[in-house]
Amino acid sequence: MNAARWRVASLEEVCEPPQYGYTASAEDKGNVRFLRITDITESGVKWPAVPFCECPSDLLPKYQLASGDIVFARIGATTGKSYLITNPPSSVFASYLIRVRCKSEIDPAFLSMFFRSNDYWRQVDAQKDTNLKKGVNGSILKTLRVPLPPLPEQRKIAGVLGVVQRAMEQQERLLALTAELKKALLHQLFTAGLRGEPQKETEIGLVPESWEVKRLEEVALIIMGQSPDGDSYNVDGTGVPLINGPVEFGPNPLSKTLEAKFTTRPTKCCEQGDLILCVRGSTTGRTNIAKGRACIGRGVAAIRATGNQEYLNQFVASIRGRIYAMGTGTTFPNVSGSQIREILVAVPPLKVQSEIGSILASIDHKHELLERKHASLTALFRTLLHQLMTAELRVRDLDPPLLSDSTE
Repeated sequence: MNAARWRVASLEEVCEPPQYGYTASAEDKGNVRFLRITDITESGVKWPAVPFCECPSDLLPKYQLASGDIVFARIGATTGKSYLITNPPSSVFASYLIRVRCKSEIDPAFLSMFFRSNDYWRQVDAQKDTNLKKGVNGSILKTLRVPLPPLPEQRKIAGVLGVVQRAMEQQERLLALTAELKKALLHQLFTAGLRGEPQKETEIGLVPESWEVKRLEEVALIIMGQSPDGDSYNVDGTGVPLINGPVEFGPNPLSKTLEAKFTTRPTKCCEQGDLILCVRGSTTGRTNIAKGRACIGRGVAAIRATGNQEYLNQFVASIRGRIYAMGTGTTFPNVSGSQIREILVAVPPLKVQSEIGSILASIDHKHELLERKHASLTALFRTLLHQLMTAELRVRDLDPPLLSDSTE
């Protein structure tokens, strides 16, 4: 830190003593909302979904939340994560949370941003081992070292970071809406089609009358993977890329981000554009697209459509749950080649396949663009957070657009 007029203070110097929450049971009714760790998500708190509790009137002032309060998860998977309270309804916080209130010399929004920085996490992680439960307690919080620029600069720093944060949140909302749109479209297109024709009942549910239901082996070439010898693996790019699921499969179907090792002695291979289906482990049923020719290990299968590839990709991706449920095995699910071949597929005329595939692919493309924008904003936020909190960058040096509250 090299900025003039900045100093470093302990949290207990700039905040009131950390306070533990109220012990009660969540109820459907009560006189106040009851904020718990599980109610705080990456996208904030949805207050209408927060349960109630009964808090006696004489205890309410002690535990009631107010704008500017910062609450911390003191134990569990989210230990150390914090949340800035803004405009809460009448509410109290639960006992697995700790509350911090700022004194006049530090801005709550600035302090909340600091609690997302690497410097904060380094301090917290370094002290977790001194706590038997590996959590965060009031004693740990009080000793945290916090940068303290002049109050006007604190507010400007929080404002700049807030602009980027709100842009990130906007992208998250758009991503969620796009995912919901695709989910609705999948159901509509695979059950009602595009022509408004009457439906018929089949082994897989309702489909348009002109559609057929066929086994997967009737509409695609299926290549079950076979792992090459382990001593042929490498990561230096020698030989043929090796896709040896399930580790290469992310959470989103058809995400087009398959990564691979390499093998010098390939066995079974897929080609560019093939649908790759994971058939073993916790990611059974997940799908992706081969970016080029690659060797496929025994954890995956390659599926090459005889009709429209995009349509088949989308249909198989939409039945991930069904494929996962087919798995057998005591340690992890395993789906055999014979089971894959027998998967039932709704098959419309080729022209309809092409139209449906194009519609769903356009939604995927939109989702990918939103993900890239969100990733760029996240990287910008992290860079600015570090530079502004360490005075490597001063708010007066930023371009004017970053100082305006616009998320366009």
